[in-house]
Formats: sequence, C-alpha cells, structure tokens
Amino acid sequence: MSYEVDRSRSLEELDGEKWPEPGPGSTSLVSAIDRLRRRPIGELTAYDLSRLIGQDIGLRWLIPVSLEILRETAPDQAAGGFYDDDLLTAVLSRGPDLWETHPEWAREVKEILSMLGALSVYVQREADDFLARCPEKS
Repeated sequence: MSYEVDRSRSLEELDGEKWPEPGPGSTSLVSAIDRLRRRPIGELTAYDLSRLIGQDIGLRWLIPVSLEILRETAPDQAAGGFYDDDLLTAVLSRGPDLWETHPEWAREVKEILSMLGALSVYVQREADDFLARCPEKS
C-alpha cells in the first residue's frame, strides 16, 4: 500500500506547530522527541519512529511510513525466525481510536502480522491485544 507523505518535511512543518524549546530540567525523552519533530521524516530511523509513535506524536504521518518499513522488512524478519521489534510494538500498541479512524491501516497491520513467524513473547502479547481490539470491519 502506498501513502503520500512528504518525507522531506519534518513533523513540525507538517503539523504547523512550533513547540517551545525544552527547558533545562527536561528529561532526555522530551529533548529527544523535540529534536526528532524537527528532523525530516525521511531521515528518521525505525527506532526514531518507534519513539515518536510511542508518544502518540505525528501518527497521521508516521504510521503510514512505519507500515511501509514493516511491510518491507517482514519477509526477511520472518525468514530469520524469532521477531522482536520496537517499531512493530509501537504501532501495535496504539489505541483503538486510531484503527477505527483508519481501518485501512488496521488491515495492513493484520497483513504484516500474517507474514511474520514466531514473535517474541512481548510482541506476541501486543499483537494479540491489537487483534482483540481491532475493528471487525478491518
């Protein structure tokens, strides 16, 4: 599935919100998220995407990019056996509102899961939770 996301732009540019600089007492996560929001989406690593998605930031742009990455890497991951992935976990653990609003994304996640073999216990738990709460129509 192909999605139109301008990967040359940052989340800050896409959402039009300029956040204030993190203060001196900010946590490393707050500082990292702030930096990642300013980086072009095309420069974000899978780990960067998982951090942003885990904080529910930029989902409308990052979920489609993440699904493309997961779809591309799933065959190799499945061939290697045991699958444990932060990006997949971040995607799977998003709330049901996201999947109800975007059932096409939920369908794609289900397709990706069907391509994978053995999941780690932790990822399998997230996959089971996702499948249990995923809208029936997807």
